[in-house]
Amino acid sequence: MGSVTTQKHPNGLEYVSIETKLCQARIFMQGAQIDQFIPSGKPPLLWVSSADDYQPGNGIRGGVPVCWPWFGMHENPQYPQHGFARNKIWSLESVDIKDQVVDLVFSLPQSEYEQQYWPHNTQVKVLFTLGETLTVSIVNTNKDNHPVSLTQALHSYFPIGDIHQLSATGFSGAQYIEFGQGPFQQPQDNVTFDRETDRVYTHLTASQELNTPHGTIVVSRENSRSAVLWNPWIDKSVRLSRFNNNDYLTMVCLEAANVLDDKVVLAPGESHTLTTHICWK
Repeated sequence: MGSVTTQKHPNGLEYVSIETKLCQARIFMQGAQIDQFIPSGKPPLLWVSSADDYQPGNGIRGGVPVCWPWFGMHENPQYPQHGFARNKIWSLESVDIKDQVVDLVFSLPQSEYEQQYWPHNTQVKVLFTLGETLTVSIVNTNKDNHPVSLTQALHSYFPIGDIHQLSATGFSGAQYIEFGQGPFQQPQDNVTFDRETDRVYTHLTASQELNTPHGTIVVSRENSRSAVLWNPWIDKSVRLSRFNNNDYLTMVCLEAANVLDDKVVLAPGESHTLTTHICWK
């Protein structure tokens, strides 16, 4: 049948532990953030820095942080980067296990909303489906009487063995902005890495692949025409918190997103679901 239990990290953070014949996983109540997903008989699909100490109030440096209700820097520089949801305590709303596949729904209580940053009546949930593959969704519903716009991302960190041997494919014909410059056209299908990479892609097809020395990770999206491809390389690694200087060698982020002209605009009563599917090929 499998088991889903609530446990506590030594540093105090509560998490949900999932054990089935198909996978092992761990999802923290803080940020509704999954930091472990291991399909049975296969390597882990998510990466976390060994420098992260899982302190309350800090988003975990790895796994799949939820960037909401904006991605990156807000137009108001006083607002927190990547929104406020990733540091808040979410509620586990439901658990369902069927044929060893686990579905969990987390919701952000209204008491956890930062009204000074987000004076809107909205509902946000994060849904997980855990089996041989991992599916994560953000579901937004506008309960206000006026339109609401937002940007968001599932900031997925992947273990890629060696950044020098990584080839990311599925980018042919897309556009990207990098370091505030662009948009640039990308005629070639693959991206390789020899410097800091921080690309916000738009007009992107629904599926990309990370071809690593240990196998190929497939990352696909629904209701998303944008994605972020990120590796901090050497100089930025030194500046990042909860990140070892050489961590850039073993990770990359490929993030399902709704950003730039792919932002979400919700009419009153309207809902939107951003989904990413992650698996070994």
